[in-house]
Amino acid sequence: MSTNFNIGLLGHVDSGKTTLAKALSSISSTAAFDKNPQSVERGITLDLGFSGLLVDGPQGEQLQFTFVDCPGHASLIRTIIGGAQIVDLMLLVVDAQKGIQTQTAECLIIGELLQKKLIVVINKIDAFPADQRESKLEKLRLRLRKTLEATTFGREVPMYAVSALEGINIQELKEGLIQAYYQPERNVTAPLLMYVDHCFGIKGLGTVCTGTLLQGKVEVNDMVELPALNEQRKVKSMQMFRQNVTSASMGDRIGLSVTQFNAKLLERGVISQPGYLKPVYAVCLHLRPIRYYKQAIKSKSKLHVTLGHDTVMANVTLFRNTDNLSTEFQLDREYEYVEELHPAEAPSNDVIFALLEFESPVLAPPTSTLIASKLDMDVHSSSCRLAFWGRIAWQTQSVNYVHEVLPQLRIFKRKQKVGSIQRVVNANEVIVQNLFKKEAKRELYVGKTVELSTGERGRIDRTFGQTSKVAITFQDSLSPATISNVKDVQVLLNCKKYVFNKQAGLFQ
Repeated sequence: MSTNFNIGLLGHVDSGKTTLAKALSSISSTAAFDKNPQSVERGITLDLGFSGLLVDGPQGEQLQFTFVDCPGHASLIRTIIGGAQIVDLMLLVVDAQKGIQTQTAECLIIGELLQKKLIVVINKIDAFPADQRESKLEKLRLRLRKTLEATTFGREVPMYAVSALEGINIQELKEGLIQAYYQPERNVTAPLLMYVDHCFGIKGLGTVCTGTLLQGKVEVNDMVELPALNEQRKVKSMQMFRQNVTSASMGDRIGLSVTQFNAKLLERGVISQPGYLKPVYAVCLHLRPIRYYKQAIKSKSKLHVTLGHDTVMANVTLFRNTDNLSTEFQLDREYEYVEELHPAEAPSNDVIFALLEFESPVLAPPTSTLIASKLDMDVHSSSCRLAFWGRIAWQTQSVNYVHEVLPQLRIFKRKQKVGSIQRVVNANEVIVQNLFKKEAKRELYVGKTVELSTGERGRIDRTFGQTSKVAITFQDSLSPATISNVKDVQVLLNCKKYVFNKQAGLFQ
């Protein structure tokens, strides 16, 4: 049996990815080469396409290369992210005449943060006159290497110059893919998780779901779950590129025929081991800012979050660990609320976490990678729309998480109140005014520590009078300089307040 190896073709719209997939492939699937009527009409790829090539590997083993043709249009970035997460090797397709374009750069970022291996394919070299081709290509290679140098891929990324349309250097590229092959880690013992990208009914066969196994394995007659529909189905049969098989494991591209359901309800989603996935309503993660994102990431803002094939809106709350620089999130630890973060200016040692509250629940296994983007930006803009990424460190499956779970998150804001000394009672006691509003419950602050602008520290001993005054006592006597200049002295009360637990009140 052949070993499957998933190769993604990513790049800017109209760089020739689909033509390249055709030139490389010997087998097409039900979703390949822009069979979608809208794709034919518009002349661009609108969805993920899949095709294959059987080759002999470096050790003589048989390899099944599965090509994942990702769309390049800016409006389809969520589909690109979904496609990138299921590949083992990424082909970044660059138009020879245009070089790096906006979506080329975004695809490069996606590959970088998902830690994919990379090959650059310069396509459409037939557009250059034969006598000028090599000099123009050499200039482009230098520009590309300079761009790659600033990424984790580095300068020495393999590059191939081809014409998919004319078939120039395609065989050389195929040989390069065989050389680039490696044995990916396949977790076949984990619970089944399959990303479904197409779904359709066939009379007499039931419903066919095509997709890629992200983890685990599946066999004919297994019971599988459609978590989005909260239904279970029996696996009737399976195919890999039109060949009947009885089992499949992580990394395989398969068509899964199950007992019938309405295919329109699961055009794209997941199939899993029964009971494995439950709806997730909110997550916490160590936020990894994407340095090319020019806007501020703000608490209380909304961003698009992509997990697998799902993209949903999420409310963002930023926070940091004040005690140390640990990147591990812990529910029982105290964190400080962060108003905003500027990715381009963020110091590399600044550890920021994010709470994401989804507007609609998502289906995601623990430690899944997610990408947050601002997809409502102008698609014609040259600005990067990818804001940050991270792996889920904590999640809640509670429908009523706002009341039941969020109060456990010890995220605080710092509060400072400023008052002045009305009069000095003696060297160890003063009466302070304007520290509180008239309607404030002053008795809640009795016992709290205050600090004078001179550095001297005392505590609120009791409320004073009927208005907003309090008496403050000092264990050590105030200095003569403080007493003689009380009008210039400020009284500072520094407290903290939990963002998600108003009942806790102020604390120090």
